[in-house]
Amino acid sequence: MKYCYACGTELHINECEGEGLIPYCDSCQVFRFPIFSTAISTAVLNKERNKVLLIRQYNMKDYILLAGYINRGETAEETLIREVQEEVGLHVDEYKYMRSKYFERSNTLMLNYVAVAHDETLLRTNQEVEHAEWFTFDEARKVIMKQSLAESFLLTILEQAEAMKLELTI
Repeated sequence: MKYCYACGTELHINECEGEGLIPYCDSCQVFRFPIFSTAISTAVLNKERNKVLLIRQYNMKDYILLAGYINRGETAEETLIREVQEEVGLHVDEYKYMRSKYFERSNTLMLNYVAVAHDETLLRTNQEVEHAEWFTFDEARKVIMKQSLAESFLLTILEQAEAMKLELTI
């Protein structure tokens, strides 16, 4: 962050006790800690854990994971359940946090989960999702958007699922 989000004054780095070097606004006389969005992404598996649901949005040809921003006052887990229900109409029985990564293009901290859908046959999309489809793990590796954060998260999840190391609990 280069400028104060409250007044527009150029920030300079100042020592903040116990925090290290933090951007400081001389005009407001306050430290300005980084501000970024937080979102979840999830690989939704079927109950048998042998297929993964991927979606397409925004006229893109490649598939991605389901994702959504965390609303104020909402936990990441509540967001996960809500987003899966809203976007593809599925109820999530189990989920597990996997890892996080900062996505600079949208200034978003992405929290990645793997989830298991209660019933894959109840799949229905909303206006945000152009297409949703269940893929075998091998198929998913081929159709996921290459060199994307979604691919990175998906490959980690599939590797663990195939190694039978993926234990999900709510």
